[in-house]
Amino acid sequence: MAKFYLTTAIDYANGDPHIGHAYEKIAADVIARYHRLKGDDVWLLIGMDEHGQKVAQAAADAGVTPQQQVDAIAAKFQAMWARLGVHYDQFIRTTSPEHQQGVQALIERIFERSPSDFYEKAYAGWYCVGCEAFKQDAEITDGKCVLHPTRKLEWVEEKNWFFRLSAYTERLLAHIEKDPGVVEPESRRNEILALLKGGLEDISASRSRLAWGVPFPRPTSDGDQQTMYVWFDALPNYLTATGFPAPGYEQRWPAQLHVIGKDITRFHCVIWPAMLMAAGIALPEKVWAHGFVQLAGEKFSKSSGVKLDLGEAIDKYGADAFRYFLMREVPFDADGNFSWERFEDRYNADLANSLGNLASRTIAMVEKYFDGVVPVNASRKFEHYDAAMDGLMLHEGLAMLMARAAAMNQYVDQQAPWKLAKDPAKRAELEETLATLVYVIASIARCISPFLPGKAAALWAQLGAPGRVDEPGSLGTRIEVKGWRVTKGDPLFPKLETPKA
Repeated sequence: MAKFYLTTAIDYANGDPHIGHAYEKIAADVIARYHRLKGDDVWLLIGMDEHGQKVAQAAADAGVTPQQQVDAIAAKFQAMWARLGVHYDQFIRTTSPEHQQGVQALIERIFERSPSDFYEKAYAGWYCVGCEAFKQDAEITDGKCVLHPTRKLEWVEEKNWFFRLSAYTERLLAHIEKDPGVVEPESRRNEILALLKGGLEDISASRSRLAWGVPFPRPTSDGDQQTMYVWFDALPNYLTATGFPAPGYEQRWPAQLHVIGKDITRFHCVIWPAMLMAAGIALPEKVWAHGFVQLAGEKFSKSSGVKLDLGEAIDKYGADAFRYFLMREVPFDADGNFSWERFEDRYNADLANSLGNLASRTIAMVEKYFDGVVPVNASRKFEHYDAAMDGLMLHEGLAMLMARAAAMNQYVDQQAPWKLAKDPAKRAELEETLATLVYVIASIARCISPFLPGKAAALWAQLGAPGRVDEPGSLGTRIEVKGWRVTKGDPLFPKLETPKA
């Protein structure tokens, strides 16, 4: 059984969950469910990033303490992931004592193993609270951060602990060039390589005027007890979640996959591996940086006012339909657009008219011609979608399954079971035709269960299949359909009717 430790970016606790958060968590859940189907030993980590200036400001604006703020928001995020069927194994919060102790232990380990990598320096620069990062001139347009154009940059001058990131330029370059797959997709890898080839600058690792955070383990030479720079607190969550520094953390570490948004690649593909190198700890095997979900070409974000109420979206069409649309319509290696019109078109074409109709007509014919009992096993094989899924091209994996559903609808028309049923001499052909249909539908149900866990289970039950559709390790096993008793239930995907004007 192969270990598969998968993480997402931890979400910043300064607002409600939005579609960007949902896209990433659903995708990670799909990947985790797929690997469970393969029989891997999966551990999915998600959580909350609860320190930093942004959180402190949001709490002050709301008239509550920072801890009250993050407690309330963490509960909202967990409730939303439950509604969307995101099945995680661990939910980490950076305010937990275990995490804070682990972060401080990591910093101390860097001091011990690479004693010259932390040093004191007076610094002045433009700081973006939205990014929780100092910005270089190339990242500023018209006096604003390019990623947060509605926020005002702050000029910060203070003496901090600095991390000697520049010393890791060549090591990071060699690491990626030796194994390009450590940063995917290719477009994001090329961005990181260009950044590295341009040379790295040392970065601040602590803040002197922020109380809401993890204390930096060592005071400055003048006795100032500073707070950890939020990214030095947040990034190690992937490691502290394993129990680091307690013995045995290596049983889960390193992570096989970090799933993040493309706007934080610099932190995950440069700063994080450099920290691990400095501490003498193994690096994660792969970082996948997905794109953004956009509305009419604009990124969903709290600061820009472009938003979609997740609760309303789920209420409107159900969690599985919402999961399906995001995974099918938004490429996992690029940006994609969301619109209700496209949602309804995709839902009706793929789920209602293709897969739903295929299941309904097949079950009806098995009931009509064989009293609801599948007569024989199918002789053909079902081609899996493993290559697309292993390559994290989730949208392509779904496309393959829907293409198979469309092909089987054509197979029904070609075989015309209603005609075969009229000729006793063609009874064996009728049996094979309906067994093939049930077999392929069951195979689709199993393969699509990472995307549509609820609907796939309902379809599996209607087919009369034994056990669970998402049985761990079942992906490569042959499905034997003979003797299944089908049951026609409620439509899995009722067709959406657009109101006429």
